[in-house]
Amino acid sequence: MTATMSWMSGKLRAIQGDITTLEMDAIVNAANHSLMGGGGVDGAIHRAAGPELKKACEVLRREQWPEGLPDGEVAMTPGFNLPARHVIHTVGPVYAKTVDRSALLASCYQNSLALARDHGMHTIAFPAISTGVYGYPFEQACEVVIGVMAERLPHGELTATLCFFGQKDLEAFRNVASRLGYQRDRG
Repeated sequence: MTATMSWMSGKLRAIQGDITTLEMDAIVNAANHSLMGGGGVDGAIHRAAGPELKKACEVLRREQWPEGLPDGEVAMTPGFNLPARHVIHTVGPVYAKTVDRSALLASCYQNSLALARDHGMHTIAFPAISTGVYGYPFEQACEVVIGVMAERLPHGELTATLCFFGQKDLEAFRNVASRLGYQRDRG
């Protein structure tokens, strides 16, 4: 990992790295509706967690979400072979130029934070939800994320890490945060 940056009195960190390697109370999976794994972050988390994760997701589908996990909702499983204790699965919205789906994207982050708090967690890591194949413009997604984090993180014990796969995304996030008036914490 390179270049750890923090904002909001250390409550929010942004790093470049592989989310599947982070020791956290929970990592967030940018899942699809089926919860059965897919490409990108979803596939990487399923591969790293091992086959038990798919079995746990099958139980979630059968017992709680028979129609699939809706956009913005969350479900939790153990982390199995991951260094993270839990995986919080959330489905981000597919971007559409003609429909504002920012509230659904915000719900992914809000509901993940709420679930982590409800389970007494202290650390949570997020990927960039919906910015891959779902097409959400990265800078617009960053604005949503920063708004949620500024509203939700100062209250409580939870610390969030935004884990970007590429250095370019980390720098783009830093630029958006700066443009919105959030300066990196020093030290």
